Amino acid sequence: MLKEFKEFAMKGNMVDLAVGVIIGGAFGLLVASVVNDILMPIIAGLFGMPDFSNMFYQFGSAAPAETLAAAQEAGPVLAYGNFITLLINFLIVAWVLFIVIKGINSMKKAEEAAAPAGPTKDQELLMEIRDSLKKRK
Repeated sequence: MLKEFKEFAMKGNMVDLAVGVIIGGAFGLLVASVVNDILMPIIAGLFGMPDFSNMFYQFGSAAPAETLAAAQEAGPVLAYGNFITLLINFLIVAWVLFIVIKGINSMKKAEEAAAPAGPTKDQELLMEIRDSLKKRK
């Protein structure tokens, strides 16, 4: 059983998946840092608040609350600010991933264009047959 587990764990796909998960986790932290440390302060400067999660609509006739937590204690609340924050974060992360994947795809295309593939064995054989037929005439 130990031998089977070792074979399973050391298969190429399993190791590749483990590396992908680790790199994905590191990439996720990098993207989160770009969003939270670079882009959200810029958005906060434009809109005057660093975090929209404290935006809410308080139902009822209770006195207006200063914070979302206080409003939730006072009664029903429509807390739309957190949704706005998460939506902005999602759009930024999606945009960053789009740019990264687009860059990777363009590098792959450049590699493919730089190294044209030579003729296949079948094509070489057909060229030899063509050349030999030309010599007969």
